[in-house]
Amino acid sequence: MARRRKRKSRRRQEGRRILEHVPQYSIESGEDKPVTAARRFIHSHSILPPALLLVKRNEHTTDRYFWAEKGLFGAQYVEENHFLFPSLRGMDNSLVKSVVAVASG
Repeated sequence: MARRRKRKSRRRQEGRRILEHVPQYSIESGEDKPVTAARRFIHSHSILPPALLLVKRNEHTTDRYFWAEKGLFGAQYVEENHFLFPSLRGMDNSLVKSVVAVASG
C-alpha cells in the first residue's frame, strides 16, 4: 500500500523559519522536569526574550520551548501562531525585507 504524505502547514513552516533566527540554548534537564529545567536556566542566566531553549530529556527526546515577553511556550505552538508574538513580528518583517532585497539585487 502507498503511504500518504503528511501535509505540511505553510503557517508552521513560516514560523519555523522565523524561529531559526532566534538565539538558541541547549541544556540537559537532569533530575528536573524539562519545563522546570528551562525556567531555572532562564532565571540563572538572565536570558532576555526572545529565545529558544532545547531541553534534552534523555538520549532520544528533546523538548523545545520559546521564551517570550509573555512567558514560556512550547515551540510548536509558537511556530503555528508566530504572529501572536510581538518580538517575532518584528523579525518577520525584517526577514521579508532581506529576502526581497536579495531577490531584487
